Amino acid sequence: MRSSLKKTKVNTKIKLKKGDLVQVISGSDKTKTGEIIAIIHRTSKVVVKGINLKVKHKKPQQEGETGEIIKFEAPIHSSNVMLFSEQNNIASRSSVIINDKGQKNRKLKKTGELIK
Repeated sequence: MRSSLKKTKVNTKIKLKKGDLVQVISGSDKTKTGEIIAIIHRTSKVVVKGINLKVKHKKPQQEGETGEIIKFEAPIHSSNVMLFSEQNNIASRSSVIINDKGQKNRKLKKTGELIK
């Protein structure tokens, strides 16, 4: 019997964007910082540059070709990262504020610093 794969709808919205500087707050890479490379909305995961590195051993496909070891960043759950302020060296949650022109901006809650 084959079980049917159900598409699960994700209820949590990721408040992070590609290019944001984040700090890992749990796991083996705790306290490391990096830039977000990709966001996977379906599973609420993010890929951070230089964080959660995995190794894949690739066998040679043809004769005369050599095998190789490939290092790549694996995705981690968005709840395990937090926005990071380089100026103050502190991780913080973010909030959305609306300026006088009606534009939305993100700011860090701990420092009040605006995020570009």
